[in-house]
Amino acid sequence: MRGAAAAGYDWAMSDARPGDESERTRESAAADGAERTDAWDYALPDELVAQEPLADRSAARMLVVTRRDGGLSHRHVRDLPEILRPGDLLVVNETKVVPARLLGRRERTGGRWEGLWLGTEADGSWRLLAQTRGRVAVGETIVVVDAEGRDGLRLAVAGRAGGGAWLMRPDREAPAEVLLAEVGRVPLPGYIRGGTARAADVDRYQTVFARTPGSAAAPTAGLHFTPALLAALAARGVERAAVTLHVGVDTFRPIAAERIADHPMHSEWCDCPADTLRAVEAARARGGRVVAVGTTAVRTLETAGLGGRLAPHAGPTSLFIRPGHVFRAVDCMLTNFHLPRTTLAVLVGTFAGRGLVRRAYDEAIRERYRFLSYGDCMLLDASAG
Repeated sequence: MRGAAAAGYDWAMSDARPGDESERTRESAAADGAERTDAWDYALPDELVAQEPLADRSAARMLVVTRRDGGLSHRHVRDLPEILRPGDLLVVNETKVVPARLLGRRERTGGRWEGLWLGTEADGSWRLLAQTRGRVAVGETIVVVDAEGRDGLRLAVAGRAGGGAWLMRPDREAPAEVLLAEVGRVPLPGYIRGGTARAADVDRYQTVFARTPGSAAAPTAGLHFTPALLAALAARGVERAAVTLHVGVDTFRPIAAERIADHPMHSEWCDCPADTLRAVEAARARGGRVVAVGTTAVRTLETAGLGGRLAPHAGPTSLFIRPGHVFRAVDCMLTNFHLPRTTLAVLVGTFAGRGLVRRAYDEAIRERYRFLSYGDCMLLDASAG
């Protein structure tokens, strides 16, 4: 894993609380170097990157981080019914991971080709990331093979899309999820076994509440939940609401710009329905906390609040939560440990304070927590109490 590019920089010193006035937070961020990308770096030991999921999802370790007093405590995800309170609201992302990884060959040259489905355009073309040797030309045909190595689908190269993606047209008219089910593979990130999926990953790289197909990567904080844990939380009096954000691979890409403000933020489709916002308002009215499960739920809820008040939203979001953002919807966040120099690292540090989050990461590394998609997690409590 990539080590710290500049060891002299710490995540550290700005601890403005969610909801602080944005201009003051921006000034603080500029003063302590938070606008520099290398301020969001850290050294992640390779051996801490989890390669396999735990047999029991809820057995994952959970570092509880309390912003109001800077406290750190070691628990497990199964302890959530003891930690959350009656009246709290859990907001989950109900997106469903599709078998978006594609393998095949270029029909003209026979060269190996690999692709990742990102979405479907209005005209039916697929938007994909792809890699192969040599230069691909518009008009070429890609032959996609199924898990048995049989030819299963042909894609005609139609042109380039933004962000380094390609546009390709499948040779059959059918919903993408139908075609992907025939020829696709589980889109594990490359840091897990080099992206090579096993049969068990079909189930394990999916949340138990997944409903709406569309993600090229899992909302990983949601992977820790089981039906039994959800039932225990309900019995405790913790309410549950849902949003949808279809996760794209740009989420995991390192920030290449020297300043985070210059990073071209990716766009992902999300849906925050009126019913969920009514649940948020009801939780606030009864003194409960809004607990977002994952950065995707945070971005969806906060997108709904960009107008200054919460309003339903269904459509693309390119919200980059960084120092200066005023949180309007979220009090607590359950999140896995993220790669350095990513928008996810910036989001988490902005939410709970860079210094505290860096201290939490240092503690997790000392205690040998498991990192990234199949790893352990943090519960960040940024509420007033």
